Amino acid sequence: MPLDITQRHRRLRRTSAVRELFRETQLRAADLIAPIFIQGGSEGPTPIGSMPGVFRLNPSQLVDEIKELWQLGIRGVALFPVTPPGLKDPTGTEAMNPACLVLRAMRAAKAAVPEMLLFSDIALDPFTSHGHDGILTPDGLDVDNDATVARLVEMALLHARSGADFVAPSDMMDGRVGAIRRALDSAGFTSTGILAYSAKFASAYYGPFREAVGSASAAGTRALDKRSYQMDPANPRAAIIDALEDEAEGADALMVKPAGLYLDVISALRRETRLPLAAYQVSGEYAQIQAAAQLGWLDLVQARNESLLAIKRAGADLILTYFAKEMARSLQAGT
Repeated sequence: MPLDITQRHRRLRRTSAVRELFRETQLRAADLIAPIFIQGGSEGPTPIGSMPGVFRLNPSQLVDEIKELWQLGIRGVALFPVTPPGLKDPTGTEAMNPACLVLRAMRAAKAAVPEMLLFSDIALDPFTSHGHDGILTPDGLDVDNDATVARLVEMALLHARSGADFVAPSDMMDGRVGAIRRALDSAGFTSTGILAYSAKFASAYYGPFREAVGSASAAGTRALDKRSYQMDPANPRAAIIDALEDEAEGADALMVKPAGLYLDVISALRRETRLPLAAYQVSGEYAQIQAAAQLGWLDLVQARNESLLAIKRAGADLILTYFAKEMARSLQAGT
């Protein structure tokens, strides 16, 4: 005898067509931003040991990559340079060089695919010999907030002149969004947006990224202590305060980083702001999924898809992820 129940919720899960029609959260290639590591020289793509499937590309290879990403439906890339050790110093002087690697790469990318949106990282850690995101205080014990902001403003202007559609300050200095917005507007870059790393936590999951850009080797450790400026993982309310301050200072979009471990923060911030909300699935999140899949402990494609869907479901409009290219391929193929 059938059970005497009115609601049979499985009716909306019965077939693939039913599940697709009633799906509440959709993930599109256009929701993804692909982070790309750039290196100088002309050698072939250089693999990053802790990030299977991710490579450092020279500017020529970057152009080819961006053309492919555009064809896959991805509409934004975030560029991160690998600065040779000989060009690093305590104040990140190379970041102010109009001919530095990242600015050359941006100009080449924009010339090749003008429609692709360029998100440029505004932080000094790829350029400093100590690996921190800013200029240190005279005693070397902390990052000097205001001196760093002044340098980041100069950096943002250089990136805007080189074709950045959005500058993305990832340093977590106080007041940098407002200072950058005022400088951009005063220089005539009123159309250049700001994607603010508004809730960037002092996470243990950044190690592979630091290997990729060389800030770990500069500092001599992957566990560089940035807790005096990045957020305490225990403080979600403080994250909301910081993010809303960035909104008040003129940010066009806000970001939570990392993503998967901070779905509660994404969800809470989604309720507090009407601005577009981004989340960064960071290198450590990518690496742990890849490592577990290589050991046969989980299915790579299903784990990848579920992790990205969870970030979107929590409230993110945009997702920076090293899975962007493969995810876009799967979406295009309908798999």
